[in-house]
Amino acid sequence: MRLSSDKISDLLIKRLQKLITDRQLEAGMRLPSERTLAAELQVSRASVREALQKLNSRGLLSTRPGGGSYLCRALSPWSTPDIDSPLTAAPTDAAQSQADILEARQTLEAGTAWYAALRASAEDKQRLQYCFDALCELQYQGDAGLIARADARFHLMIAEASHNAVLLSTMRGLFALLHSSVLQTRQQMFTDEQVIRQLSEQHQHLLQAILLGDAPAARDAALTHLSFVCHTHRYPENETSELQANLLLPGAFLTRESDL
Repeated sequence: MRLSSDKISDLLIKRLQKLITDRQLEAGMRLPSERTLAAELQVSRASVREALQKLNSRGLLSTRPGGGSYLCRALSPWSTPDIDSPLTAAPTDAAQSQADILEARQTLEAGTAWYAALRASAEDKQRLQYCFDALCELQYQGDAGLIARADARFHLMIAEASHNAVLLSTMRGLFALLHSSVLQTRQQMFTDEQVIRQLSEQHQHLLQAILLGDAPAARDAALTHLSFVCHTHRYPENETSELQANLLLPGAFLTRESDL
């Protein structure tokens, strides 16, 4: 009995979802090209294109003509609503919520950058470079939502490379708020090409410090980046100054004797 085109498409969608899971692709990452997928799955490019379109309509992928398909949301268990819901019930006051998220990010990400520089494996570094390259490709395309996902994925990959289960678990739980924070910030900041360029340079400095295994430089790059976000984000001036003062962290807090 010959399968209908709908059945074939549904089976192909399941295979694509398995590929995404097996390769541990996360939000903001790009899928292989249609040609590559067709060869790997041994189906026609037309079948791949149809399956990708269905995944687009479900909100799992975002496809740009000539730009490839990007994962919009993770398939992994930690991104489910049951896990995210306690954190998404954060303060409803927008300014205070943004301040809280920035404060939490600076505290966490200075630490994850430090430990990622000390512990990242060759595979971790390759994946970090991949996330950075994907972010750079999206940087000037104007889709704030997709850029925010790629940005959040880059920062989450740093947490994964830290090989600290508690930091990683905390960052994963923060993912929904992190995406919201980055999206709101970028919608305000990404009207200025100079700001875009500075953010790109900050991400590159952070990446290079981790790739070189320079923990102090990685920590400082993370702190500099988030301080810049705080500066540039449109808080009233007095709130920004107060927040910056509260975000200063002692360097000794982020070191551990066994890692020196």
